Amino acid sequence: QQGAVRGFLPRIVDAWTDGDADAFAAVFTRDASFIVPGQDTYLRSRDEIRAYMAAGFSGPLRGVRATATVLDLRCLSRDVAVVVTQGGLLLPGETVVPPERIGRQTWVVQRQGSQWRAAAYQNSRISSWCSESVCHCSA
Repeated sequence: QQGAVRGFLPRIVDAWTDGDADAFAAVFTRDASFIVPGQDTYLRSRDEIRAYMAAGFSGPLRGVRATATVLDLRCLSRDVAVVVTQGGLLLPGETVVPPERIGRQTWVVQRQGSQWRAAAYQNSRISSWCSESVCHCSA
């Protein structure tokens, strides 16, 4: 089942690479939530995600590639899973994502028919400001 769950991720990356907002949004449920850092962006539907990505792909995200590696995948039921990925954005000409653009993403995915779709997405930057000496936490 985990292999089938992972199938949503290449669809997202391919849609991003193609700059295809329709294909990108199609990976989400109709009522999906989508939260990204730094822009106070909280979208609440597939239509809002499509519009947001269309604006991005035709402007500041043109030629930008996305990377994602699965760090954890847990099936909560036959039809729901949580996937944690790590990745970031590669600007044209870059081969490595710089540390300030690396994030961890949490996906709640739901089986709908034969496809897995993202019902919720949260992207958080990996921050270097929190060290053990500052906030007494460990990574």
